[in-house]
Amino acid sequence: MRVNTISRARKRPAALGLAVAALAAGLTTGTGQAAAQPRAAAAAAADCSAAYRIEQKLSTGTTWRMCWRYDGMAGLVLDDVSYQPKGEPKPIKVLNSARLGQIHVPYDDGKEEYDDLTGQDFAKDLMPLAPAECPGGTIKTVKIPDQYPGENPNVKGLCTTTRSRGHAYRMQSDSGNKVYQAQGKDLLVYTVNQVGWYEYMTEWRFQDDGTVNMNVGATGSLSPFDYDAGDGRGWPIGKGAKGKATSHSHNAFWRLDFALDGSTKNRVEQYDSAVTTRGRLTPTTKTTRTKVTKERAGDAKAYRWWRMVSATGKNKDGHARSYEIVPGPTTRYPGRSFTQHDVYFTQYNKCELFASNNPRCARTHPKSVDKWVNGQTLTHPVAWVNVGFHHIARDEDQQPMPVHWQGFSIAPRDVTAMNPLTPPALAGENGAPVNGS
Repeated sequence: MRVNTISRARKRPAALGLAVAALAAGLTTGTGQAAAQPRAAAAAAADCSAAYRIEQKLSTGTTWRMCWRYDGMAGLVLDDVSYQPKGEPKPIKVLNSARLGQIHVPYDDGKEEYDDLTGQDFAKDLMPLAPAECPGGTIKTVKIPDQYPGENPNVKGLCTTTRSRGHAYRMQSDSGNKVYQAQGKDLLVYTVNQVGWYEYMTEWRFQDDGTVNMNVGATGSLSPFDYDAGDGRGWPIGKGAKGKATSHSHNAFWRLDFALDGSTKNRVEQYDSAVTTRGRLTPTTKTTRTKVTKERAGDAKAYRWWRMVSATGKNKDGHARSYEIVPGPTTRYPGRSFTQHDVYFTQYNKCELFASNNPRCARTHPKSVDKWVNGQTLTHPVAWVNVGFHHIARDEDQQPMPVHWQGFSIAPRDVTAMNPLTPPALAGENGAPVNGS
């Protein structure tokens, strides 16, 4: 939870424990109230300078490359993201740009609602990271645009490191004499931003098999002010029935501008499968493809998925490269029009950067993503993914509050002709596996 930045005190990074300092009058808060207009930030060039370049070759042979920059509202932005598994002669571009698109936080009692990226000081309150928080990695210095007067704009707040994730695969040969297994490795890139009493961990994990995981983790503290909820809108966390913390939602949006094989002229496809009541031996399942040629809002459900397909590149088997959107667990919030769908595919527009309370082109352009879906043909599709979390506090949330994560993944589908981590002994088993070479 957080505190209202006008009527209540707000925790500052330099405060001791849970002490707070009053903010200067004039800062704005809540839905529909934006902070100062952001500066128009140019996209990082492909040959960004060394200070803004991330390049990591993982121990399994995969190399990820990207540029980073820091936006005055969105915080960390990753540009020109490419993936090069072993055996591929050159990098395969995946994303033109990837960023948070909003964190919308409405309270169950209907008294408060926030757009944390554009209505609060999400980007300004970048937290400095200690070396222990980035084991084996590098903490980069971030220059914060339009920092508070009198505060240092340079914060050592961007961690890049590698992590093990457990088994990438395991397969025993038919003879039983050989076990093929590998431990997967990830490149982890993350920042921590404070909003009121919350601290948001914005995490990007780039796996050696080409998968990208995007997560926001909320931690920090429960607000010491919002303990008056009742009638099912709060949960007691003090002794007996005291201290009912107000329940609320976190609706996190991500904005992904794909550029598969270097082209933004990608295609969107939706797949739906239907299961019959019964076939000759067992129920049968048929999958159909729908080409999404115009802007669309979509809802995740069983047997449905979407992919972004390259218009120019194919793998060594001659199959079009694509990335599948893999939704994570979500609690869709029905209270606002822009949170009523899980994905939006919109035609690229330089004005459209935040899913709600969007400050760009405010006088001439609608302010939320649902209003941008108006039938335009998709020639440069941008994907917006909405993942909701309904936070009903518990005793274990104090103190400090354990991280609760929400997010999703994009997974390579036909980007390479085989598993990019295939061991040499199995490299010939493409299309007709023998399981025991």
